[in-house]
Amino acid sequence: MATLARLQGRSKFVAQQYYFRNSVVDIFRKKENDAAVKIQSWFRGCQVRAYIRNLHRVTTIIQKWWRSYSGRQKYQLIVKFASCAMKMNLYNAMAVRIQRRWRGYRIRKYCFNYFYLKEYLKAVSETNDAIREALEEFAEMKEREEKKADLEREEKKRDYQARKMHYLLSTKQVGLPVPDSSRKPLGPLA
Repeated sequence: MATLARLQGRSKFVAQQYYFRNSVVDIFRKKENDAAVKIQSWFRGCQVRAYIRNLHRVTTIIQKWWRSYSGRQKYQLIVKFASCAMKMNLYNAMAVRIQRRWRGYRIRKYCFNYFYLKEYLKAVSETNDAIREALEEFAEMKEREEKKADLEREEKKRDYQARKMHYLLSTKQVGLPVPDSSRKPLGPLA
């Protein structure tokens, strides 16, 4: 109990000290609160900036990985197309070589065969000679026929002239003068 009595005696003093200290603390409380808020905001800002830096670093890594992956895919596609193009160019070149060789062989074998062409030209030459001889014979025959036709025409003309002038023969026998004409008598009538 003595302790209780002592405490009760000091209670006034404790209450005064409590109110005094609270009043002193109230004076500095706003300043301390502002300082605490400033420290907390600074710390939270550091935390957020660190978190954002981490996010940037992580997004950069993700972007780097994605771009490298897509770049490799594009590169593989480009390499695939380039490989296909190279193969097609090679195949085309080989096909051209094969076609060139085959066409050369076929031309030499069938179109420009020296011995075949020699025989062909010899046959053509013989045929041309035969045709030329036949044409010459035909021309000679035509010429003979034309000469014969000319002779026949001349003979017909003479016969016509003789028939036309048959009265002159009869007058010559009678002794009548024959009219002088610039025409020469034709054939056996003269």
